[in-house]
Amino acid sequence: MSSTQLDARTRRQVFAELETRTFDLAVIGGGITGAGIARDAAMRGLSVALVEARDYASGTSSRSSKMIHGGLRYLGQGDIALVKEAASERQVLRRIAPHLTRLTPFLIPTTNMAMTAKLRTGLWTFEKLGGVPEAEKHEVIGLKALQRREPLLRTDRLSGAVIYPEFLTDDARLVLANIRSAQGAGAVVVNHAAASELIEGGLVATSTLGDGLGARIKAKLVVNAAGAWVDTVRGLETGEGDTRLSLSRGIHLVLSRARLPVHSTLIIRAPDKRSIFVVPRGAFTYIGTTDVFHEGADYWPAPTRGDIDYLLRATEAALAIDPVRDAEIVSLWSGVRPLIAQPGKKANEVSRKDEIWTSPAGLVSIAGGKLSAYRAMAERVVDLAVERLGKSALPCATAEVPLPGGFRELRLAGLDPLAAERLAGLYGDEANEIVIAGGDVAAEAARAVTHEGAASLEDYWVRRSARAWFDEDAGLAALAPAANAMGALLGWDDAMTAAEIAHCRQINEESRRLLAATER
Repeated sequence: MSSTQLDARTRRQVFAELETRTFDLAVIGGGITGAGIARDAAMRGLSVALVEARDYASGTSSRSSKMIHGGLRYLGQGDIALVKEAASERQVLRRIAPHLTRLTPFLIPTTNMAMTAKLRTGLWTFEKLGGVPEAEKHEVIGLKALQRREPLLRTDRLSGAVIYPEFLTDDARLVLANIRSAQGAGAVVVNHAAASELIEGGLVATSTLGDGLGARIKAKLVVNAAGAWVDTVRGLETGEGDTRLSLSRGIHLVLSRARLPVHSTLIIRAPDKRSIFVVPRGAFTYIGTTDVFHEGADYWPAPTRGDIDYLLRATEAALAIDPVRDAEIVSLWSGVRPLIAQPGKKANEVSRKDEIWTSPAGLVSIAGGKLSAYRAMAERVVDLAVERLGKSALPCATAEVPLPGGFRELRLAGLDPLAAERLAGLYGDEANEIVIAGGDVAAEAARAVTHEGAASLEDYWVRRSARAWFDEDAGLAALAPAANAMGALLGWDDAMTAAEIAHCRQINEESRRLLAATER
């Protein structure tokens, strides 16, 4: 068994290993799907390489609503199999990553008895499909109980609410845990390395950090799990330039919990009848999401003013709050969902099912699917890979073996409760190592380099620590101490350190570009 320690200082050695070995499987894409495939394949005894063009989870997998949920709304669309898989997989993830599956009440306000009865029927089906424990089945509360529980809700047209438990997660940390586990099982993984060319018997990987590194990776089978960039990778093959995906943009807004003090995850109805989540997380509350078609697979897709106003006006209509000023938005994030194209349907009507395609030259591509069901998706892809390779392999064990951080019960003594909650949610049973190292930004940033493969300040600020979304003033105060700690390990000079900080500040400024006029 190899180490789960991803050390960004060993990039040169990793590229050398990628160049010299022959692998059973090469995975393109370090989002949740690629990470899950690499973990499963390595645990079954296959030799595995994984390359990610940017950072692990830098695409869709860090821009979700950060939920491990069964997709109750998909019952109404008839996607029974999808709901059964996602609902069942929640329990698996709870077992292997308890720190990344925080049980939380979801609350749906009801307007009459008929709506309550319909929801109860759906939830009964959902609970049966997902094997929900008796103690965690839904409950119905009346209007007075709802008013006591969520005093901000406008209740003049409500009759009560239905409450059922779901799970919140840190999506980028879930990806990272799978990547680390894959390496621990023997996979060779590297971020900031783009698949620049598909060649007979493998691919060419080129570093995107300007360090001149690269490798010709020899692999018996290549799997394209590039998420929103699946079509781009398919286009590297002659004759595979058609479009299979539709991309949908979703944004989220973050406010302080004091400004939006909700106690449960509220599911409110927007004017267009879509559901919007209002989610408490530590000292913050986030609102999301939108679902509109988006042109182009952007790493940082620009939100529109309409996206922002859509979420704000729906929230203000459902909750008795003063209108939210742009300056009160702590942060916002935007991402694109890779959906299987279904012409004629609206973005929110397109199925979230996954599909697997094999090109005439043998490239296996997977797209679509839900975060909640990533492990089962990966299992299907690796089953196919084992069959294609004609190899004997160990049975799939990803549903039983804990992910890094999820092995032991954690106790953090002497910390502020919110700080302890944050560390436990990010690091699980490894949180004490952060505390021992000082418990500050520098300790987190150093560990991001030495154990979590962070090669840029953005990697730490956005995806290792979530400070870009869930910290005062979007975590800008953390940039300098984090850059200094990382630079000392990665050999950055003053100019490089300053450039890393400037890059992150630019990301924040661009995300807030549409807010700037009213903030001044």
